[in-house]
Amino acid sequence: MSFGYYGKDGDDQPLPAPGPQNYQFQHIQNEDGEYIRKQLKRRACDFHTNATLDVESRLLRSCPPSSEGSSLHRSILPQPSYTRFLSLSRSSLPSYSPRSGSATGLQSFPGNPALCYLTHQTAILKAKVPTAVTCCAWTPGGRRLLTGSGGGEFCLWDGATLGFELVMSAHDGPFRSMQWSPNGNFLISTSARGNLKYWSASIAPVVSLDAHDESSINEVSFSPTSNKFVTCGDDRAVNVFDFESTKMERTLKGHGWDVKACQWHPAASLVASGGKDNLVKLWDPRSGANLATLYGHKSTVTKVAWSPNGNWLISGSRDHMIKMYDIRSMKELCSLKGHYKEITSMQWHPFQESVFCSGGMDGTVLFWNVGPKGTTEPTARVNFAHDMAVWDLKWHPLGHSLASASNDKTTKVWCRPLLGSIPPGAEGLNDLP
Repeated sequence: MSFGYYGKDGDDQPLPAPGPQNYQFQHIQNEDGEYIRKQLKRRACDFHTNATLDVESRLLRSCPPSSEGSSLHRSILPQPSYTRFLSLSRSSLPSYSPRSGSATGLQSFPGNPALCYLTHQTAILKAKVPTAVTCCAWTPGGRRLLTGSGGGEFCLWDGATLGFELVMSAHDGPFRSMQWSPNGNFLISTSARGNLKYWSASIAPVVSLDAHDESSINEVSFSPTSNKFVTCGDDRAVNVFDFESTKMERTLKGHGWDVKACQWHPAASLVASGGKDNLVKLWDPRSGANLATLYGHKSTVTKVAWSPNGNWLISGSRDHMIKMYDIRSMKELCSLKGHYKEITSMQWHPFQESVFCSGGMDGTVLFWNVGPKGTTEPTARVNFAHDMAVWDLKWHPLGHSLASASNDKTTKVWCRPLLGSIPPGAEGLNDLP
């Protein structure tokens, strides 16, 4: 479809062929007989959700070893003719070899971690009534971004244009955490007043229940099957719930103080938790037994996170350190030091199993690569990404952007920096292709 405009002599003069511009114009005549230039916005086809779901449907949890002898890993295998419709650059998608049956090429996520260092600020999202943003989550299709505020309100943002869409009241107290079920059908959110709510895929309330004796529910995490979930709170307890019946099945007792973090293993019946007693504990959620205790930190453990492959566990603490453990041998692999204040958030990359990001109380966001070619130093740093603490970090389902929620009342979205440019405060970007 093409638009034209009419000059003063009434001749039809078509506009140039559509190019990279976002708008076209048409000259129309008003009531006074004067010609004015009207701006016409070009229509766009929204392929965002379909592209995301197509990529996720092609994730392989196990691939045959490649020629380099790499271990099992996730791979994206899009058709070459389809990659031009994706929002990711072509070089960031792995190529597929029909002979080997695995992802190959140096320009893929598995072979090029530098593509995951997102240090360019794309947008700043701020609600009409500014309050601290305590948590955030992308919808399973990546079409929208949800943020939870200190006032107990949901904010809904468009995932493509990053424009404001909706605000609604969700909890009586501040948000503490939110997580989608692995099947993408439900969202669970928790508050600082011990309230827990189920939400449907259309962000409609389903169930509301109280837990942890009305103390703060600091984190929630789903099991791989979406049938169970685990919560932790300031009442020293880690509770396992049945999702369908909404009943608590058992309490995992062993922490001597407030429990600040808990995460269910991505593929096994195993739960990790960390608390104010400086301990990281591993639990069997079926029997409630404490399988192991890790004594690596000297202060409160604020966050724990499993790697996508399920072999590594990282923990962040108020001692400014990030510890990485191999649960197969139950040994500490390394200590990562780069933050100058306590660690407040951590998140693994959805595809690159050796890359994760972390946020600190001073507003700094760091990117780490702990793979065979990685180091114990941060590979990329964004100093003063926020003015205050970074409470949450969430990768987009495609892995090409990152959302950060902060106590400075803003949510920011980050992407890969432009080629040839190094943002102020970013380090370790000289190896970008």
